[in-house]
Amino acid sequence: MDWPSIDWDQAEKDVRRLRQRIFTASKEGDLAKVRNLQKLMLRSLSNTLVSVRRVTEINAGRKTAGIDNQVVLTASGKSELVRFIQQRGSNWQAHAVRRVFIPKAGGRKRRPLGIPVIVDRAHQARVSAALEPEWEARFEARSYGFRPGRGCHDAIGVIFNTLSGKNPQRVWILDADLAAAFDRIDHDQLLAGLGAFPARGLVRQWLKAGVVERGRFTPTEEGTPQGGVISPVLLNIALHGMETAAGVRYHPSGRRAGEIMPNAPVLVRYADDLVAMCHSRAAAEQVKARLAEWLAPRGLVFNED
Repeated sequence: MDWPSIDWDQAEKDVRRLRQRIFTASKEGDLAKVRNLQKLMLRSLSNTLVSVRRVTEINAGRKTAGIDNQVVLTASGKSELVRFIQQRGSNWQAHAVRRVFIPKAGGRKRRPLGIPVIVDRAHQARVSAALEPEWEARFEARSYGFRPGRGCHDAIGVIFNTLSGKNPQRVWILDADLAAAFDRIDHDQLLAGLGAFPARGLVRQWLKAGVVERGRFTPTEEGTPQGGVISPVLLNIALHGMETAAGVRYHPSGRRAGEIMPNAPVLVRYADDLVAMCHSRAAAEQVKARLAEWLAPRGLVFNED
């Protein structure tokens, strides 16, 4: 395989088309077709090529090694990684992640990152390409973090439009985030949500692989490493359903189909940060209590600070 001569436009087109087919089948509720298309994506050479390129050329951490101290920066190394994954990928056993700490913005606290080995990163990118479009067809309308084609300014726009005008109704705000969300996600709840996803076994391996910090291994019984390629998708899956839990209700049909009902709160979520806009203080407190109860079995709690 001659890495510089690969037709990347065609490879990206193949992956994009297959993602669109998975999305459409999920939107139509055809789960059997979704699973077959996901298996096709997991076998796809184009998906492997695009995934290896992503983790070795595009991602910010491409020069950061996992516990095996290996990085792949040469064309021949990338070609060999593609061959390895295509030939022996189904027998891969996940490795523990290397834990490092980086400073949080605007403070003295540090954020833990889990750095997988490069093969795990490539596998996670492949699996994410199969998993993400299934859930993009299901995710709630006002969830904006870690989603393709969405960003923080979309969330800001929804908040502005809800609160602006001469007589805004939802003037009591629950502004919250979750305490160490990536580190506390309940594994059983998350895996149950994945159902019969073809690469569910690999996802379970990554969740249970453990961490190595300063040469010391610690097993992982909860959470998904912040730094893993697939972790943002898994966080969004774990938090799917938050709108319903908060009491958000939409007009199901008619001229106003898809609009939020006048007496319901508006909830905007960006990853593990959320803003719920409510009609009264009592309503905002009720939303907080309902969400706290909903988060508990998922292993998550509000950051009371």
